[in-house]
Amino acid sequence: MSKIIVSVRVAADPHDAFDVFTREIALWWKPDDFFRFTPRGGGVLSFEPGEGGRFIETLPSGTIFVIGRVQVWEPGKRLVFGWRQATFTGDQNTQVEVRFEPIAAETRITVEHRGWDTVPQTHVARHTWPDMLFLERHGRWWRVLLGELAKRAG
Repeated sequence: MSKIIVSVRVAADPHDAFDVFTREIALWWKPDDFFRFTPRGGGVLSFEPGEGGRFIETLPSGTIFVIGRVQVWEPGKRLVFGWRQATFTGDQNTQVEVRFEPIAAETRITVEHRGWDTVPQTHVARHTWPDMLFLERHGRWWRVLLGELAKRAG
């Protein structure tokens, strides 16, 4: 299975880190031209809380694109949600699992983004990059995002 795993430690307890990840995602998420959900991009991300809630991007036009559904919502512990881009077909889906683990006065946040093997290398979302290059570049972007999250949480 093709997946990316990235971790960061933040100066917050697990419940606060979970809240920053979910409720404040629009404040720390930095769009990237290589990895956007819709061809136009530039929208604002948000979660609808709870299992079954939506992970959405609200575009400047007001159009809402559903990136995925929340599959697990355990505040302070774990979050799992679907992740798809507008160009994905029905059988092309990835999943993000986020774990929040207490470490002394901090929290280790680990993101595992899996399921990229459902998206062919030739797909625009993968930029035709070979598997290892794509996963490395996408992982680098997740590290940047988690760095922004750590600043916000601290």
